[in-house]
Amino acid sequence: MSVPAAYVGMILIWSTTPLAIQWSAQGAGFSFAVMARMLIGLAICLLLLRARRIPFPFTPAARQLYAISGLSMFVSMLLTYWGALHIPSGLISVIFGLSPLVTGVFAALWLSERTLTPIRLAGLGLALAGLWLIFGQPWPGDSQATAGIAAVVAGMVMQALGLVWIKRLNLRASSLAITTGSLGVAAPCFVLAWLLTDSAQPPSGITLRAGAAIVYLGILGSVVGFTLYYFVIKHLDAGRVALITLITPVSALLLGQTLNHEWIPGNGWAGIALIGAGLSLYEWQALRQLLIRPDEV
Repeated sequence: MSVPAAYVGMILIWSTTPLAIQWSAQGAGFSFAVMARMLIGLAICLLLLRARRIPFPFTPAARQLYAISGLSMFVSMLLTYWGALHIPSGLISVIFGLSPLVTGVFAALWLSERTLTPIRLAGLGLALAGLWLIFGQPWPGDSQATAGIAAVVAGMVMQALGLVWIKRLNLRASSLAITTGSLGVAAPCFVLAWLLTDSAQPPSGITLRAGAAIVYLGILGSVVGFTLYYFVIKHLDAGRVALITLITPVSALLLGQTLNHEWIPGNGWAGIALIGAGLSLYEWQALRQLLIRPDEV
C-alpha cells in the first residue's frame, strides 16, 4: 500500500466515522449499534490473524495491555455512541480533535514527557476556552445536548488515557494483534451493556442506513482505520500526522451539514474556531517543520 493512499484513506474514514456513528445509533439503538460494530470488527480481526499467521502474544504483559485497551475502548465508545444521539455529528469530530492535547497532558503527568512547552500550554488554553464556549450556550433541537457533549468529552478523555497507558506498558506486538486482543476484551462488555440497556431485545426495524453504517464502522472504522493509522505513523513524521486532526473536524462538519442537515449556532462555531486555533498552536512545531520541508507526502 502506498503512503499517500493510506493517508487519504485515514482522512476519509475519520471524516465519515462521526456521521456513521450517529446514523447507526439513531436507527438501531446506541448499545446495539456499538455492540454489532465491535463484534464485526472482532470477527474480521480473528480471520486476518489466522489468514496472515500473525503471532498473538498472550503473556501476562500482553493480557494486561488487552485489558486496559479493551476497557478504555468500551467506556469511550459507549459514551460516544450515547452522546451522538444528542449532538451534531460534526461536533463529535471536533471534540475528538482535542485528543492530542489531552494525550499530551497525560503523557507529561504520567510518563514525565516534556511535551507541555509554553506554546503548547497556550494552545491548550485556547482549546479549553473553545470547549467552554461550546458548553456555555444552548444547543437547538435536543434538551440533552449538554449531557451529550459531556459524554463525548468523557469518551475522548478515556481514549486518550488508554493510549498513554498502553504506551507506558510498551509491549512489542503487531497492531492487528493489539486490536484483536482489545476487541476481545471490549466485545463481551458491549454485549453485557446491550443486555442491560435493551433487555436482550433486538431493535425492531433497523433502517437500511443504520445497518449500512454499522457494517461500515465494523469493517472500515474499526479494522481498516486502525491498520491505516499504525501504517501512517510508521512512515510519516509528526507534522503530517498532525494535519489529519486539523482536516477531519472541518470535513466532518461539512458532511454533517450537507448529508444530515445539521445546524450549529454562532457561539458553537466560535468555540470550534478556538479549538482549531488551539490545536494548530499545540501542533505548531510539527507543522512548522512540515512547512520548512514541503516535499510530497
